[in-house]
Amino acid sequence: MKFNFRRKVLKNGMVLLLEKRNLPIISVAFAVKQGSINEELHEKGISHFIEHMLYKGTSKRSSKQIAVDIERNGGELNGFTSETITAFWCKMPSNHLNIALDVLSDMVKNPMMDEKELEKERQVIFEEMNLYKDNPLHYVFERIHQNLYKNPFGISIIGTHNSMNSITREKMLRKFQEVYKPNNMILCVVGDADFDHLEKFAEKNFRKENGKIKKVKLTEYNKSGVEKRKGVDQANLVFAYHVPCFNDKKSHAALLLNVLMAVGMSSRLFSEIREKRNMAYSVRGQSNIQRDFAYNSIYVGAKAENMPAIKKIIIKEFEEISKNLDEKELKQVKEQAIGNYYTALEDSHNQMANLLFNEANGNAKSVYDFEKDILGVKLKDVKEIARKAVKKNSSFVLIPEK
Repeated sequence: MKFNFRRKVLKNGMVLLLEKRNLPIISVAFAVKQGSINEELHEKGISHFIEHMLYKGTSKRSSKQIAVDIERNGGELNGFTSETITAFWCKMPSNHLNIALDVLSDMVKNPMMDEKELEKERQVIFEEMNLYKDNPLHYVFERIHQNLYKNPFGISIIGTHNSMNSITREKMLRKFQEVYKPNNMILCVVGDADFDHLEKFAEKNFRKENGKIKKVKLTEYNKSGVEKRKGVDQANLVFAYHVPCFNDKKSHAALLLNVLMAVGMSSRLFSEIREKRNMAYSVRGQSNIQRDFAYNSIYVGAKAENMPAIKKIIIKEFEEISKNLDEKELKQVKEQAIGNYYTALEDSHNQMANLLFNEANGNAKSVYDFEKDILGVKLKDVKEIARKAVKKNSSFVLIPEK
């Protein structure tokens, strides 16, 4: 599959990414290479808090006008904060590209950070914390992260009540002014756009300024835990293990191991736990592989009394793979991973997110090496990661309290 892609570091330090597609819809994002991995303990959640505030009005637009300018032109506006990146994006008809550029650049350059709005958003985030805690699925994934990494990185992207209460307008403005500079920013577009037009816009609207992003020490460890809670209708298990990071060639072996174990109804664990034994309704796996941290996780939703047996089955499947995985099965899993990858790329928004994350991890061009990298995975590397997962792993189980 051929892609029409260009990447350039502009004179002002901003990275410009364009994947040109002749479609009537375009996806546009401005992002900074700042996320929860860059936060100290006392400021946990500040990246996410700033993301919220950038939608609450600029020196040129109210929060309502931001929404009107995008939505009345047929667009959709949103954002996200991850461990490594904070992004502001919109998806809209291609003929309104300039509106998207104008609104998003205004948001990342000229936020008001109004004190009253800040206090409102603080309360919104407190409600978000409550929702996350009340949602068993989200909660167990938050907890497994804490069981894989020591603080401050182990703490949720949205922070804690203590850290959020300590973030003042002055602290937020200082962080914004430190981070939101062109040398830390990415402009990413997927759709029908002209590269030269995007370059001129970015050079004209962002003068050369150098910002700084903290590098916070990250410490891995392995811990397991169980929590009982009233009102939970089933037990929720997450089993996780550290894997090679993004720039390690073996990271693609980790991706394939995740697919083999728990992605789709043909996966080993879905077949064994749900289809063969009828012990669980939900079985699924995911990979979170970045430049500075990486882990695979397996989620199972089942009756509490089945959890001990399910954990044994998970370990047994890793042992089986580490000893007996063959080239035939590995080839099938490679084809599945490549097929899933290209299916996801049909959506311009998904591709925009892929490009942003790959750029934050080194270089967006690596998106287009996925098939080659997957086909190059060696059997022994998949077996080795499975063997290590047996020896070093973390788990967290949330079970109903009777």
